[in-house]
Amino acid sequence: MQPMPLPVLTQARAPLTREIETINEHGERGQASIPAERPLTVYVDKRELVTLMTLGAHPEWLVLGYLRNQRLVTAAHEIESVTVDWDVGSAAVKTRSGIDRIEERTSRRVVTTGCGQGSVFGGLMDEVESIALPEASITQAQLYGIVNAIRLQETTYKSAGSVHGCALFRGEEMLLFVEDVGRHNAIDTIAGWLWLQDDAAVAAGDASPFVFYTTGRLTSEMVIKSAQMRVPIVVSRSGITQMGHDIARQLDLCAIGRATNRHFLCYSSPGRLLLQPELAGAKLRTAA
Repeated sequence: MQPMPLPVLTQARAPLTREIETINEHGERGQASIPAERPLTVYVDKRELVTLMTLGAHPEWLVLGYLRNQRLVTAAHEIESVTVDWDVGSAAVKTRSGIDRIEERTSRRVVTTGCGQGSVFGGLMDEVESIALPEASITQAQLYGIVNAIRLQETTYKSAGSVHGCALFRGEEMLLFVEDVGRHNAIDTIAGWLWLQDDAAVAAGDASPFVFYTTGRLTSEMVIKSAQMRVPIVVSRSGITQMGHDIARQLDLCAIGRATNRHFLCYSSPGRLLLQPELAGAKLRTAA
């Protein structure tokens, strides 16, 4: 059986930072790097869909992941090509057979708590109950390995600040690290990349579970998008919102937050986390 064709993609990676002049508290002039945020307007079959504010690290993956996570497209082979042109700030998506009821499905938009105002189309929130996550778990040692890998990762944040980072792990192996001005863009980019790898083939290649890491908080949008990638464990340097927590519990998704050094809080599905408290070190005593 012939494999279904993947979309043809440009490789229009844009510079992630730019240098600007600054003046410090001593009145001294200098140079600083800042994130090069830019608009990318997505057109689907010549119909304007949305404008994404992005660094442009992997714009084609971002567009694919956005369409996937909005459930406008169900399979990568439905898209013929994604062409990004930074001269006009556009991404032209050409589908093979169009998107069924696209006007109706994109008419209701929910503005989320994502940085730069993320948004999801209303139908996404209605389909949570259809998501089923695989059986999987993670050890406390693996969790510490993930946190340490992020600490050692060379990032735009270290040089320029003002961005969020997301990563996809399989066990302790980092498969992809992405930064963008909003964490919703970063997770969409990862979703687009994973789609091109063929999720089933990637998942079958190793018994270790997928683990998603983000520097941002675990909102409902981040939890749902992780679950749509069939990722049963998410880790955040930040915390979780009430709606994110409710959905994580509903999906049996293990949400872990405040993960720095040896500290963390498991918010949901603790049965997926195999605790090894002896690795956490001595507890700090509080003054009497």
